[in-house]
Amino acid sequence: MSRAPLIDTHAHLTDTRFVGDIDSVLERAQQAGLVSALIVGTSAATSRSVLELCSLHAWLFPAVGLHPCHLLDEPIELAWPAIEQMARLPEVRALGETGLDNYWKEVPLPLQKESLIRHLDLARELDKPVVLHCREAADDLLPLLEDRALRLGPVRGVLHSFAGTAEEARRGLAAGLHLSFSGMITYPKNEALRAVAATVPADRLLIETDAPYLSPQAWRSKRNEPAYVAATCEALARCRGQSLAEVAQQTTANALALFRMGPQPDPDLPK
Repeated sequence: MSRAPLIDTHAHLTDTRFVGDIDSVLERAQQAGLVSALIVGTSAATSRSVLELCSLHAWLFPAVGLHPCHLLDEPIELAWPAIEQMARLPEVRALGETGLDNYWKEVPLPLQKESLIRHLDLARELDKPVVLHCREAADDLLPLLEDRALRLGPVRGVLHSFAGTAEEARRGLAAGLHLSFSGMITYPKNEALRAVAATVPADRLLIETDAPYLSPQAWRSKRNEPAYVAATCEALARCRGQSLAEVAQQTTANALALFRMGPQPDPDLPK
């Protein structure tokens, strides 16, 4: 496994599949070269768990939000005040996972859009990036983001686990977003996705695991974990004709800049 400095920009380490061995998971991640990771919430409850986990490990940083597929678990009017309160904490580096999903078709799209807009508005107010989920929803999500970019300026954030077309990538980039690639880029059938990844501007590239989901090919059908982001980085380097060290350095620099993964000033201290 590579020792190049890496950042996993999307992991769900509070998932029940990590109960009992989270310390060994984190140890393997650092052995693989990870210097940081963004741990992502999907509900008010998981976001609180993310904050707790990150408070125990200085190299982990939290994102808090309501996943579009989980919006029926708790009324948004009850969940949102907790998300807003957590989002204002200086240690929280992003809003999300939010976005749109037309695959499962359980949560009405108007409710998904309401939640998404709340995340986008608060992220802009706080000057924090958004982490965007998009599954079979590009035709709904991209026009919304393009409209906001036109009216308010670039949307700061990331289309996570990007699996779209070259045109969807172009439109996301034009709206101001980064694109993050997951283990899907290692799957033999995904030549089209690798072709898209080869064209993304270097300063907009990110890598992630989406652990425990989307394990790279070598661990397909097994639980994904942050250490495996090295395999995604290797696949990305191959399709771009670059060295692993070059892509690791670039994606790490991009993640550090976008998510400000470092100590933040205490707002209560005099400047």
